[in-house]
Amino acid sequence: MEFRQLGRSGLKVPVFSFGTATFGGTTEFFKVWGDTDVKAASRLIDICMEAGINFFDTANIYSAGASEEVLGAAIKGRRHDMLISTKATFSMGDGPNDKGSSRFHLIKACEDSLKRLGTDHIDLYFMHGFDALTPVEETLRALDDLITAGKIRYIGCSNFSGWHVMKSLAASEKDGLARYVAYQGYYSLANRDYEWELMPLAQDQGLGTMVWSPLGWGRLTGKIRRGQKPTEGRMASESGAVGGPEVNEEHLYNIVDVLDEIAKETGKTIPQVALNWLSTRPTISNIVIGARTEDQLRQNLGALGWTLRADQIERLDNVSHKTPAYPYWHQMGFDERNPKPVKW
Repeated sequence: MEFRQLGRSGLKVPVFSFGTATFGGTTEFFKVWGDTDVKAASRLIDICMEAGINFFDTANIYSAGASEEVLGAAIKGRRHDMLISTKATFSMGDGPNDKGSSRFHLIKACEDSLKRLGTDHIDLYFMHGFDALTPVEETLRALDDLITAGKIRYIGCSNFSGWHVMKSLAASEKDGLARYVAYQGYYSLANRDYEWELMPLAQDQGLGTMVWSPLGWGRLTGKIRRGQKPTEGRMASESGAVGGPEVNEEHLYNIVDVLDEIAKETGKTIPQVALNWLSTRPTISNIVIGARTEDQLRQNLGALGWTLRADQIERLDNVSHKTPAYPYWHQMGFDERNPKPVKW
């Protein structure tokens, strides 16, 4: 397993982590993703550890805390060998202070996550979304205090806009507060918007990128083909695409066609090629993979240990290209003074 530095921090993380959104399945939304119990979770964690994946990602809102509880039970007795990340900000109750990134909410959310996980510290704590009602200084001071208390080690942000990230980083520098070291965001061959602003920002500011949903919300698993309806997995469900990004069908089919060609050339599978492509991109410290079954997990692990040829990467780049939104398409005309991390 390859280990990479997480942004400008001193922390080394495996290039793959295991996402536990499939653990629990106690709410209607997350039940569609999976309902992995403690026994099955323990087996998946065993396979990860055998492959060198010692990093597990969860969030307090996954199945209303049940994902954290299942993960905590499954890692009991071996926590010292692992890295754990979880998240806060989104609603965990009906009260006016049961959501957001206020000091009030974050301290309680962190304490609750620690209890559910059965641990005394969280290695990487993410703000799951931006809270525009709370001053960033209040959020960062609360996180800095939690670090000082030894309850969290590092902090990151997820699903922020570029200006949200920069405002926070500037506040950290100005006030001498802990700094976000990682950005967890959606990025895949099916949707490359991350490259337009957030990737250049991460490169410039030294943020490590953790990718969620690297297979395009299940669209790059090989189960969705031109002229065929998926017959298995989450995307076969009527609610499987709920909450995910929109993707033009023809654009998706064109990408899958090229993935299929390269899979045959390399002797790999479509998801293995898609994940391997992602691992070559700038700023990528970690890719969060998920699986409901042992077979799915082992297949995803097969994305590592080999290299796509330059011409294969170029074909994937070309077929997945979309004209950026303004002002990014305009900036392409001045790229000799504004170099991009990758070809848009």
